[in-house]
Amino acid sequence: MGKHYFVNLYGCPFGILNDEHFLRQCITEACTISKVNLLQMTSKVFSPHGVTILGLLSESHISIHTWPERGEAAVDFFTCGKARPEIGCDVIINKLEATKHRIGQIER
Repeated sequence: MGKHYFVNLYGCPFGILNDEHFLRQCITEACTISKVNLLQMTSKVFSPHGVTILGLLSESHISIHTWPERGEAAVDFFTCGKARPEIGCDVIINKLEATKHRIGQIER
């Protein structure tokens, strides 16, 4: 079916994790470099902090959920076809300035 990547990020700056516009840009860039087609994006900003971004792809989906108060984020990137989600995950890890991360992948 496809490749499914899970990334947990730690030690990220509060301001980055709480910036909806920046996180949307991260998803857009990750999709471009991964060679997937981003069809639609939606987001939710939580009070007092935290953001969830969901991207619907022709190839499946991508998401970022953040906990700025803990410096943590969770990324989910599922694709089919010849996409390269691992490259997009690297982009997000770098852009969110994680000091530590864990990445997992399964073939579905």
